[in-house]
Amino acid sequence: MTNERLIIRDKVRSAYGSGDLSAMLGVVDCRTDLVTRHFLLQEIVRHTYKHRADPEMRSLCRKYSELHLAEFPMIAAPLRGMIGGFLPRVLTFQNYATVLTEDGEYEKAIEVCQRAISYGLDKDLSDGTKSGYRGRIARIEKRMLNARR
Repeated sequence: MTNERLIIRDKVRSAYGSGDLSAMLGVVDCRTDLVTRHFLLQEIVRHTYKHRADPEMRSLCRKYSELHLAEFPMIAAPLRGMIGGFLPRVLTFQNYATVLTEDGEYEKAIEVCQRAISYGLDKDLSDGTKSGYRGRIARIEKRMLNARR
């Protein structure tokens, strides 16, 4: 890796480690390795998700969740390789599914959960719930039924 790429990677790592959203957004267009990119996008989503009651933060949460999930097929293999063959908990899937559910976009929320399952993120209940993504889907379906009544 060239010195320039190392400097950029360190700049991106510093931004997502800072917890400063404007610093993270300031480096989001920097080219870096896929694992560093994953952690940057996940941290942007985590930060904006916590403040999702604010319409601007909710919009950013949705935007960067979509971006992270669009890039995740390229990120998954290097992330697995770095962590010994398995994927860590990926908060973007659960956070985005929650936002979509809150916004009444139930089918899309279920699709996000199904994508998480397709990456094997349900095997160890890595979404932090007792029932994992399958249970999350069941709860979304129940909420969708109640909303249609």
